[in-house]
Amino acid sequence: MTSETMNKAVLRSPLGILTATAATHGTGHADDIALPRLPGFVESAFSPLAFEVARRCLTERAGDGSRTAVVLASLMGDTTTADLASRRVVSGRVHNPLLFMQATANSVLGHTSREFGITGQMFSLSTLDDPVTELLAMADLLLEDPELDRVLVVGVELGGGERLAAAYRDLVADGGRPVPDLPESAALGAAVLLGRPGAETPVTIRAEASSLIAEARHPGSVEGLFDLVSAHRRLLDEGGEPIPVPPAFVLTTHALPERNETEPHAHQ
Repeated sequence: MTSETMNKAVLRSPLGILTATAATHGTGHADDIALPRLPGFVESAFSPLAFEVARRCLTERAGDGSRTAVVLASLMGDTTTADLASRRVVSGRVHNPLLFMQATANSVLGHTSREFGITGQMFSLSTLDDPVTELLAMADLLLEDPELDRVLVVGVELGGGERLAAAYRDLVADGGRPVPDLPESAALGAAVLLGRPGAETPVTIRAEASSLIAEARHPGSVEGLFDLVSAHRRLLDEGGEPIPVPPAFVLTTHALPERNETEPHAHQ
């Protein structure tokens, strides 16, 4: 990752973290969760995992849905459903409109908004860079709106078959970046509920002028979001010194009571 990419979307103002969570499914590691059931969404782990991490944040820190926005980042989106729909068409089977619906990332945002009464802005974005930078920059911009108090940012990534691997090989050609090494059944999801710093947001994230170069990751990797969730948990447990979060952010807080929670990790 170049310094140009790192400094692409520096925060104009600090952000406060209300809560954060992460989950993995189908990676083969002990801390994987069973895939939650989500009515209307079948076959793929994308929407159920996106909703699960969103649900955890919005349940732990309930708030005014009319003053909440949501941003979902995923480079490829729901490739499992898209591939399934394509295979059905190629094989001459009748098109299933349910698959078309759930292949659109905005579908799970609509379900989330209905479940939690969210009427603020909702966006889906795709980025070749670190989703942390893009999501934090979007939250920073949205919170300039005086009618918003909170922004939930979510990152989701799926494993995939040969077609997905071929797409990644094209993306990283001559760029020196790796291709993801995830099982086809794997799904990674993380969510962070953000606001402006204050009494309700004991952990603050700010931009840091730094020459630190983040470890090269594949395009759109959500591993940086897992790093942010882990750093947030660590600060709440330990307090103390600021913790750097690549590529150019720092988390700070005051000492708080210890919490016994297992840190999440992205298995990549």
